[in-house]
Amino acid sequence: MTENYDFIIIGAGSAGCVLAERLSASGRHSVLILEAGGRGRSPWIALPLGYGKTFFDGRVNWKYEAEPEETLGGRRAYWPRGKGVGGSGSINALVYARGLPHDFDDWEASGATGWGWDAVRRVYEAMETQVAPDGDCRGSGALHVQDVSDQIHPVSRHFFAAAREVGLPLSDDINGAEPEGAAIYRINTRDGRRNSSARAFLKPALRRANVTLVTGALVARIGFDGRRAVSVDYHHRGAHKTVRAGREIILSAGSVTSPRLLQLSGIGPAEQLKSLGITPLMDAPHVGGNLQDHLGINYYFRATERTLNNELAPILGKVRAAIRYALTRRGPLALSVNQCGGYFRSSAGLNRVDQQLYFNPVTYTTTPDGTRSVIKPDPFPGFILGFQPSRPTSRGRIDLRANDPAAAPLIRPNSLATEEDRAQVIAGGRLCQRLITSTALMGLVQSAMGPDLREMDDAAILEDFRHRSGTVFHPVGTCRMGADPATSVVDPDLRLHGVEGLRVIDASVFPNVTSANTNAPTMMLAHRAADLILSGI
Repeated sequence: MTENYDFIIIGAGSAGCVLAERLSASGRHSVLILEAGGRGRSPWIALPLGYGKTFFDGRVNWKYEAEPEETLGGRRAYWPRGKGVGGSGSINALVYARGLPHDFDDWEASGATGWGWDAVRRVYEAMETQVAPDGDCRGSGALHVQDVSDQIHPVSRHFFAAAREVGLPLSDDINGAEPEGAAIYRINTRDGRRNSSARAFLKPALRRANVTLVTGALVARIGFDGRRAVSVDYHHRGAHKTVRAGREIILSAGSVTSPRLLQLSGIGPAEQLKSLGITPLMDAPHVGGNLQDHLGINYYFRATERTLNNELAPILGKVRAAIRYALTRRGPLALSVNQCGGYFRSSAGLNRVDQQLYFNPVTYTTTPDGTRSVIKPDPFPGFILGFQPSRPTSRGRIDLRANDPAAAPLIRPNSLATEEDRAQVIAGGRLCQRLITSTALMGLVQSAMGPDLREMDDAAILEDFRHRSGTVFHPVGTCRMGADPATSVVDPDLRLHGVEGLRVIDASVFPNVTSANTNAPTMMLAHRAADLILSGI
């Protein structure tokens, strides 16, 4: 017998978990969440620095790869994505960045009516509880955002000294009234444990009788009655199952999978679907398009004083850190690997931020080579200075590789396709060069590890970026939101253009990538989307 629910949410990631809680809160609506991965109960997920263990772990990570790109030296980029409850928010590096006001005003200007800064700021404030180092709380939202300024490594003081020396601003809070400048990153943790949307939103929702979670559920397609979405077919434990939605089906599978599920269901570029043996329900060429992502690069340096390497590389240091964490829920294991950074303008004449920087008091290897499958600190003191251009203009695509929900995606980022993006890379490299050649940081540098930024001209900066940069894991835009069906996939209420009973609610609907990490705006989007859904009932 076919089961029926008011709402079916496909994907228990950062957005899906928020939606499940918000849509079920009244008790009037039955909610089913289908998640292809597992329950996400690995201890490395709860541990903030466990990111180093989950980065290559196929049990909680889909471990995708992009197609080789000539603009990046013919390399095939590694694309980790969360596999399990919490999605990529369960395996990310925890930097909590709302985005800048102009990011959302740009959303609204592009046709996403109602998504300007004034509207989304109120959603953030409702969603968050800000926690000071002394435990004082501001706000009453489910999502705890921790100020960890009392726990960062002392070597980070050199980064702030360098920023002051070269005339860059400082910020007390990148999510506050003055977000621009060198800052200590805030992270979504609670009591020293990862406070992903799975913990903050889905866990309490699952205590309700009207919420059902099915893990290991690989969705095959969405079924339609004419142009209305009515059912979901999925595979679970070797069986094929169908469930029906009385009100709406909500696609929250993320920027990589949401467009592919639409394509599997017959909504996408018609000729491409036909070539895969899929009968088109609707020709929607923008499904899978408009892919945006942040590309970043790290510069590695041996240090002249102790860093986190000295604490976390030795076995005894690991034991001490583990004991401290077990007893106090504090210390390096309770933090992000990205401790400091911020929003910056690469030159004073710019009218908006164009770069995000990272300063990490640790060096490590993140390339799987068959023997090293985790991020492992180096056995000598070191630090990282890195950057990513904030608002890239290149656009790529994510599509089906085959008519098979289990097939790996076809990811074509189209990186560095515009002259503007290439110029921003050079500007970001030059900004980091100003910092690393300051008196404050030169005294911390013993030597460069690999390419030495201090010796690069513009051409060398760009060439090095082509050969060493990588995704910063912020793909968005593949089911773009907008008012015009000719240029977008969903409307400002996140309803799919041309069909009924189906919305897409995740980072795939971003009209433009925000200027920094995308997990916070993804949760914000779902929080507001739930209000839009409920207001129409």
